[in-house]
Amino acid sequence: MYNWIDALADLQNRGEPCVLVTIIEELGSTPRNAGSKMVISARQAFDTIGGGHLEYKAMQIARDMLASGKQDTHLERFSLGASLGQCCGGATVLLFEPMGQVQAQIAVFGAGHVGRALVPLLASLPCRVRWIDSRDDEFPEQIPHGVRKIVSGEPVDEIDDLPAGSYCIVMTHNHQLDLELTAALLKRNDFAYFGLIGSKTKRVKFEHRLRDRGFDSSVVQRMRCPMGIGEVKGKLPVEIAISIAGEIIATYNANFGQQTVSAGSSIAKLLPASRRSQASN
Repeated sequence: MYNWIDALADLQNRGEPCVLVTIIEELGSTPRNAGSKMVISARQAFDTIGGGHLEYKAMQIARDMLASGKQDTHLERFSLGASLGQCCGGATVLLFEPMGQVQAQIAVFGAGHVGRALVPLLASLPCRVRWIDSRDDEFPEQIPHGVRKIVSGEPVDEIDDLPAGSYCIVMTHNHQLDLELTAALLKRNDFAYFGLIGSKTKRVKFEHRLRDRGFDSSVVQRMRCPMGIGEVKGKLPVEIAISIAGEIIATYNANFGQQTVSAGSSIAKLLPASRRSQASN
């Protein structure tokens, strides 16, 4: 059986989200000491914080966090005898820390110059990337870790498989294909972000064609074209890629951390009054 640190490293290398659970406070008789840790993934648990009902509850809480995609840490106090029916009868405080949560599911349509500059940047973020093109020879030999290469003769068909809330980037070699991808994405209209590479002139042409297809202007306005951070004016593939990656980061970080409570203040609230006064000194 892995110890917690080996399990954590292995899960992070595989890009599998998990929760690190740590005993940060022990009061009275408890099965494990403060500092004991375990790692919990959606299907497995590694190491132990003492077993019994406490560990069962910890696994339940951790897997609820994974299922909901919760990103912020969580603290909870357990009375082992009163609420959990364990013989030791003490109390403990557990810290739950999500690890390796995916911030975004990203679909990149197009393996041209900008795509080849952009995808490695996205792969270095806490994201999962689908990289889609009909031309196998356009992909580099080495695909970055965390990127799924998809060679499809009909790239538009891949849109049906995208998770709701995906970040979608269209930058193919063919304007008609860009238009068909755009229409399919706007028809679903459940993306978190949709960017289309191109100029303001391209946007005007696409808006006209989409209106002819019956798309409401409020839906079409969700399309980012030109996409990327406006202050980045460079035209090199890597400059365009950095601009697009920056806009995606800004989008998925828009509400990040707004509901996070500092660990120190949360711990203090969970301690008995006598221990709170010591903690504040």
